[in-house]
Amino acid sequence: MTMNEKELKIHFTPGHVEVVQANVAIPYRRVLVTGATGLLGRAVYKEFQNNAWNTLGCGYRRAQPRFLRCNLTDEDAVRAVIRDFQPRVIVHCAGERRPDVIEQHTEAALNLNVHASATLAIESAGVFLIYISTDYVFDGRNPPYGEHDTPNPLNAYGKSKVAGESTVLRHSPGAAVLRVPILYGEVERVDESAVTVLWDKVQDGTESCNVEHCQQRFPTYVNDVARVCRQMAERRRQDPSIRGIFHYSGKEQMTKYEMACAIAEAFNLPSTHLIPITEQPAGVGAQRPHNARLECSRLELLGLSVEPIPFKTAVRDSLWPFLYDKRWRQTVFH
Repeated sequence: MTMNEKELKIHFTPGHVEVVQANVAIPYRRVLVTGATGLLGRAVYKEFQNNAWNTLGCGYRRAQPRFLRCNLTDEDAVRAVIRDFQPRVIVHCAGERRPDVIEQHTEAALNLNVHASATLAIESAGVFLIYISTDYVFDGRNPPYGEHDTPNPLNAYGKSKVAGESTVLRHSPGAAVLRVPILYGEVERVDESAVTVLWDKVQDGTESCNVEHCQQRFPTYVNDVARVCRQMAERRRQDPSIRGIFHYSGKEQMTKYEMACAIAEAFNLPSTHLIPITEQPAGVGAQRPHNARLECSRLELLGLSVEPIPFKTAVRDSLWPFLYDKRWRQTVFH
């Protein structure tokens, strides 16, 4: 697909000067990031922008003034953004990702996770689309899970992402689906991630706190995921086989209790007040897979994987701004 944009040029002829519009080729390093206001979207936007890509981020409620405001459930709005910006790559980070919320508001989640994704896929013909998905497409009973294993989601969130994957690949056969597990990174609020939300329990050591110690997780740093997205986008220009389903994951296996203890250790804080709970309370929220470990060999074989930054290092970089005592940074980092 050849893309062009208008550029003003001065045209000289004997005795006459004229300003005309001319079509010029758009450089291939042109990327649209949806959900750019979110945890992963911010990291993806920053990664592309810092590596000489012409980057446009869009969001909705928190978009302005930094990003373009666009309601992805509005087909006309999506069509206009793609027409005006003419991206060569779209990284689709936007989506409803809170399993417990989706159980109560399934229709709204389907509109964003499935129908909006279908619109993007339809309107972006010839554009390399990366659809961000989840390990929750699997039931967690027989890990690890490869890219060709059959999904069997346990909750409405996982089902919505399976449906989103299917509709994206149906409407855009050249697209890529990137499944990732539980994410964390430089949050704007500690409750922005299911990992960093543990921070208050860790930091407030005056009272005992119960922490789940059942489900096996693989916390994954959004900066690492962002690097994978950029490498996929850059390789795709030379290699059209970069399409279909891919997995990326952190390598450190932890329950939430073990994450909380690791966070405490990263900040030289006590963890004796944290109490591991080894039985999941019945009927509390959406059902989660016990161990949905992702097998990531496809990216590794293509040389597109990224060695994850160690959890304690990355979580320390993510959470230190939320310390009660900011003097800690001076004593630990110097």
